[in-house]
Amino acid sequence: MTKVFHHFIDYCKRTDWIFWILSLMATGYGLLLIKSLDRAAGTEDKSFFPVQVLAVSLGYFAAVLLSIIDYNFIAKLWPVVAAICVGAMLLTFTGLGIGVEGADDRAWLDLGVTTFQPSELLKIGFIITFAKHLAVLKEQGKLHSFPWVCTLVAHAAIPMVLVHFQGDDGPAIIFLFMFLIMAFAAGVQLRYFLIAIAAVLCAVPILWQFVMNEDQKSRILSLFDLDGTAKDVGWQQYQGKISIASGELEGRGLFQGPRVSKGIVPYQENDFIFTVAGEELGFIGCVILLGILLFLLLRSLQNASIAKDPLGCYICFGFFALIGSQSIINIGMCLGLLPVVGVTLPFFSAGGSSVACLYLAVGLVESVYMHQQNEDKVTIHLSSRQLAH
Repeated sequence: MTKVFHHFIDYCKRTDWIFWILSLMATGYGLLLIKSLDRAAGTEDKSFFPVQVLAVSLGYFAAVLLSIIDYNFIAKLWPVVAAICVGAMLLTFTGLGIGVEGADDRAWLDLGVTTFQPSELLKIGFIITFAKHLAVLKEQGKLHSFPWVCTLVAHAAIPMVLVHFQGDDGPAIIFLFMFLIMAFAAGVQLRYFLIAIAAVLCAVPILWQFVMNEDQKSRILSLFDLDGTAKDVGWQQYQGKISIASGELEGRGLFQGPRVSKGIVPYQENDFIFTVAGEELGFIGCVILLGILLFLLLRSLQNASIAKDPLGCYICFGFFALIGSQSIINIGMCLGLLPVVGVTLPFFSAGGSSVACLYLAVGLVESVYMHQQNEDKVTIHLSSRQLAH
């Protein structure tokens, strides 16, 4: 018992408490917003709060375990990680794959007692495998070679293609930003990014004409004529902006938002959770929410700067890219600045798959922090030999 206690004390000394606290602050804030939605009209027979609490608990436990294990050992298992993540994605194309009500996709797995969104796990798998890919090319001095840069593009294309054929292009955009930010952090030359941007710009007319469906086009057009489409595609954003504006400076009060209670904004528990903060906690509440996310991002960059090797640095940048891109896109959606693409607000939006997998990413960043030194100074560290036996 004494030995276990010493291990616990040692862990507490080694871990990045600031990063843990920021993650839990974001989660706690999100739980309050989700709890407020339990009183919304149309949710009498379902509650998102218990599911979220369970997912957070499981995710936190898994994050602690991941933080104990050296991230280098985790990265060595990249074929296993890739097989699990891609395999789960492929299952959505079988009889186990289901879509959400009102959406034309098959991005979820029906597990009987619950559902699971494999693309959330794939994001974590991508951080591990792509960071390993970058680290190997960096070590071999191949990051400036065009053929090897093409292998990075092919690597990123796999998850993007998978989620596209699921009919859920929101995660595809997140994978794109994760690819760009992690590759830039690794030192891929700027000219390759300029070539990629030029190629995308040239492809826009083709994508608009032959790839994008009418619903996707309407969502983009609604940004320029929101009032004219308020009863159709633009309705959710239109009502979301009203909810945010109605909170003014201090908000209507937590659990007291009249628009929340009436369930006016569709799917407010996930993609539009920011509008709950705007209505009930006002501008001040929104600033606090953004502040928590900003400090979380800055802390991940700080951990990247003190990582013992490029692999650890790229893992932290992967977390930064995931949280940063999702936050910007989600809030842009809620403010009517970006089209609705089905991207949740990290740690805040309801969704067991999302928050549980996000904590896996937290565990990876914590592992980078706890294993800064090459020598084994963490007494509860598990070596690869111990794990193999």
